[in-house]
Amino acid sequence: MTSKTDDPPPYEEAVHQPKYGNYPNQQQDGPTLPPPPSYSPSPGPPGYWGQEGVYPQAGSWAAPGYSPSRRPTTIPTLSAGVHASDQGDMDDFMSSQWESTAVRHSFIRKVYLILTAQLAVTFSVVAVFTFVKPVRLFVIRYPGIYWASFVVYFMVYCILVCCKGPRRRFPWNLVLLGVFTLALSYMSGTISSYYETKAVFLAMGITAIVCIAVTIFCFQTKVDFTSCGGLLCIASVVLMIIGIVTGVVLSFQYVPWLHMLYAAIGAVIYTLFLVYNTQLLVGNRELAINPEEYIFGALSLYIDIVHIFLFVLQVGGAATE
Repeated sequence: MTSKTDDPPPYEEAVHQPKYGNYPNQQQDGPTLPPPPSYSPSPGPPGYWGQEGVYPQAGSWAAPGYSPSRRPTTIPTLSAGVHASDQGDMDDFMSSQWESTAVRHSFIRKVYLILTAQLAVTFSVVAVFTFVKPVRLFVIRYPGIYWASFVVYFMVYCILVCCKGPRRRFPWNLVLLGVFTLALSYMSGTISSYYETKAVFLAMGITAIVCIAVTIFCFQTKVDFTSCGGLLCIASVVLMIIGIVTGVVLSFQYVPWLHMLYAAIGAVIYTLFLVYNTQLLVGNRELAINPEEYIFGALSLYIDIVHIFLFVLQVGGAATE
C-alpha cells in the first residue's frame, strides 16, 4: 500500500508546482531546478498575480499567497474614470455636450451671416457716397440728414441693447437691426465723403485685415479677454474724454497730429472691443453670449468693425493733409 503522501497532487498544484515538487523519494534526472516563484502580495514581475493593477476576476482561482483584501472594490472600465454602473450618465453628458456645441456653432453661423449682410450694405453705401459725385456733394451740402440719422442710430441702439423683448422677438428684431444698419451706413458714407478715395480704400483694406486677424486669433488663443470688461470700460471713458478735448482744440485750430493720435487710440480700443465681443460669441471662455442673442452678437461685432473703419479712415485722412 502507498501512504497518503504518495498520492498524486491535485491538478492546480500539479500545474503551478515544479515537477517532483511533492515526491522527495524520486530522483531528478536533470540538474537542480530553481525554486518556484513566490506569489506574494507585493508587486512582482509582469504577468504574476502579485503585480499591482492586475487582479483576478470574480469567482476565479486565487494563486497561493494572494490576499483577497487586495482585490479592488471596482472593476476598471474603458470609460475614463467612470464606473460601469455610471455609463448611462456618461452617455447623457456626452450627448448634452454635443448638443451645446452644435447649438453654439449654429449660433456663430447665424451671427456671421447677419454681420456679412450688414457690412455689405454699409460698404456699398460708402462706395456710392465716395464714387458718385452728385451724391457726395448732396450729403456734404445737407448735414442735417446726418444728424437725423445719428438720432435714429442712437434711439434704435438703446432699444436693441436695453430691451430684451424687441431684441428677441421676430421679425421686429430684424426690422430694428435693419433700421440701425441703414442709419449707421448713412453716417459712415457721409463721413467717408469728406475724404479722398485713396484714403477710403486704404481704410477698407486695413479694416478687413484687422478683422480677419482678430477672428483667427480669438478662435485659436487660450487667453481669456472676456474677463477684461472693466478695463475696456475704463478705456472707453478715456477715449471719450480724449475725444472731447480733441474736438475743443480742433475747433480753434486744426492740428493733424492730434487728430491722428486720437484716431489711432480709438482704432486700438475698438480692436480690443472686437476681440472681447468675438470671444463672447465663441463661448469657450469665462463669459459667453446666450445663443438666443444672435441680434445682440451681430450688433456688437458690426459696431466694432464700423468704428475701426472710421478711426482708420481718420488716421489716413489726417496723415494725407
